[in-house]
Amino acid sequence: MTEQELFYLLALQRVDGVGDIMAKKLLANYGTAEEVFKTKPQQLASIDGVGTALLKNMQDKTVFEKATKEMQFIETNGIKTHYFQDANYPDRLKHCFDGPVLLFSSGNIDWNNRKLISIVGTRQITSYGTEFCRKLIEDLAPLNPVIVSGFAYGVDIVAHQLAMEYNLQTIGVVAHGLNQIYPKPHKKYVARMEENGGFMSEFWSTTNPDKENFVRRNRIVAGMTEATIVIESADRGGSLITANMANDYNRDVFAVPGRVTDKYSQGCNNLIKSQKAHVLTSAADLIYILNWDIQAMAKPVQKQLFVELEPDEQKIYDYLLKTGKELMDIIALECEFPIYRISGLLLNMELKGVIRPLPGKLFEAI
Repeated sequence: MTEQELFYLLALQRVDGVGDIMAKKLLANYGTAEEVFKTKPQQLASIDGVGTALLKNMQDKTVFEKATKEMQFIETNGIKTHYFQDANYPDRLKHCFDGPVLLFSSGNIDWNNRKLISIVGTRQITSYGTEFCRKLIEDLAPLNPVIVSGFAYGVDIVAHQLAMEYNLQTIGVVAHGLNQIYPKPHKKYVARMEENGGFMSEFWSTTNPDKENFVRRNRIVAGMTEATIVIESADRGGSLITANMANDYNRDVFAVPGRVTDKYSQGCNNLIKSQKAHVLTSAADLIYILNWDIQAMAKPVQKQLFVELEPDEQKIYDYLLKTGKELMDIIALECEFPIYRISGLLLNMELKGVIRPLPGKLFEAI
């Protein structure tokens, strides 16, 4: 995208009544934002949804002054721009009808990594949620996923911190312009996050972290990732909005179950109960459902002569030695393990090098 087109696109965003959906409609008809401004009002009026009020607003020349100021901020601060039709725009977000026409980012984000997952939850994370998040990211680390969250208190910042601890790329999607950091105590994490990942926003530098912006932000978190994971949540909260948006975008949603008496497990338990989320008890559940390549987690070494297996693992291994390759569901049935338990056992056995996965979700002993 050229500087000239960016200028007109910014101006179009400042026209009162032009949101992302209307902007995409106008751009689809006229190709560029510059052409939209050059088009005669009577022609624009033929576009569905363009009424007299919008036509009048298109004549407002102050939008160009505002665009000039924002261009100066972008250039002065090295902000990267991402147009929804360009290659450096989150690919999955392109398929969301209400995805932002334009995104802004800072840092060093690798757009080639396809394994993007969002981790969200309560701002009052418990020790249970923290330990689960740590174990999850530790086990996923060999697959090198990108961890996306909202940079807020609680689950968000824990997910970002753990991603950095395990040298994973992490992206904070914020509900304000990139000229500020919110919440301010998290400023200490900015430099390290921007080394491997960074920050993303649809908001101009003139935008503050107002309440309504967080809901808009959540659709980016849900839309740009392959799956959304809810670690902990009360029966209401922003993370449940994100989960519902992910469902609307036909993304996988996972929720960590908890005790029915725990306040910050109620939201997750309700997601599972209403079948809006998969049960997440370990990294293996996510790997299996998303069909990620488990071989990337195994070290390329020969099988050890003597491998210590847990009793449950030994039971599965003996079964596979006797029957040969078998489906995971059948293994669970014949070995009398619940399906959520078998996925974790099989993952551990693969990492120990005693079994291997085959096409069609089959497994065999080595």
